[in-house]
Amino acid sequence: MARTEVDRCPGVLAVHQAADGGLARVRVPGGRLTAAQLDVLRLAAAELGDGRLELTSRGNVQIRGLQADGPQDLSDRLFAAGLLPSMAHERVRNILASPLSGLDQQSRYDVLPVATALDRALCDCPALAELPGRFLFALDDGRGDLAELAADVAVRALDERVAVLSLGSRGVRVDWDAVPELMVGAAEAFLAVRDQEWRIAEVAGGEELILERLGLRATEVLPAETAQVVAGVHGAGLVVTVPLGSLTQEQAAALVLVGGEVRITPWRSVVVPAGSTGLEEVGLVTTPDSVWEGVTACAGQPGCAKALADVRADATTLLSATAGEAAGGLARVVGRGRVHWSGCERRCGKPGAGFVDVLAVGNGYLVDGERV
Repeated sequence: MARTEVDRCPGVLAVHQAADGGLARVRVPGGRLTAAQLDVLRLAAAELGDGRLELTSRGNVQIRGLQADGPQDLSDRLFAAGLLPSMAHERVRNILASPLSGLDQQSRYDVLPVATALDRALCDCPALAELPGRFLFALDDGRGDLAELAADVAVRALDERVAVLSLGSRGVRVDWDAVPELMVGAAEAFLAVRDQEWRIAEVAGGEELILERLGLRATEVLPAETAQVVAGVHGAGLVVTVPLGSLTQEQAAALVLVGGEVRITPWRSVVVPAGSTGLEEVGLVTTPDSVWEGVTACAGQPGCAKALADVRADATTLLSATAGEAAGGLARVVGRGRVHWSGCERRCGKPGAGFVDVLAVGNGYLVDGERV
């Protein structure tokens, strides 16, 4: 793929100017936030933005509606909370980790300490501040929940000693002790072999070129097992679905009161300790049978100038209706698993694969290409 412009992926310092004001994306490596850090984000959204915290498809957090002086205040708050360890690297700390890692029996290895070590190594390498904002690292604890997200550099646990490192279609076995160094090395090699490309998959022969620079050769067939993380209790963790991935002040405050650690997932949900209470009362979902399970949406109108409809409002109206009240062709998307509502053909924030595509076209919607 030939790129003709620089990557403008938003961050905290590089704020995107949307129709509703500044949009700041806060990277959360491994999806991990302390309750105190979540409260910092909640208050920042209330005092500097539109009041909501948006969860992204990469397990990050967005604040919308920032005024002109908002970004400086926001960056000061995040730095004080330990959420900006390196100003130069703030857009490139894109590190996913299996959000249930270490919490249930499907976890073959707890990858969260590795995510922390990788983040530290990334920030310690000045050259890696030049990575595109879309370059993605993933640490899968063996269950396969991150497989469909197509990370540039992925590691998947086989057991407590060995993992499979992959840059695309095949992998190579590596020891866990070597993982942070190898992942950073792969990112450095990408910068050396790329031209204008943003992702390894866009570089012709990129996988082989980078592995050669690392002195590795991929011969391992990637594990076929995959898993989906849905709302409910999973061992010592409770997965909580956030409707349309948008936390209200009340909902964020309820998560803060849970205490301890909150893990943001790439599926616009959060993981809190099993037994946490008071969440359903504020509109969060703790069971897998909800109509909100798997339903996502882009910002839509009025926040995005390119959007052709207020997709969040339309999705909320539809999903809030009873089965008997849901009218029109859109009613058929209720209860169909993963559904993504897009305000335009860019389909921002869409899942990796296997979803019902609801696309605004100005005078209605297309569902998987069929007008309704």
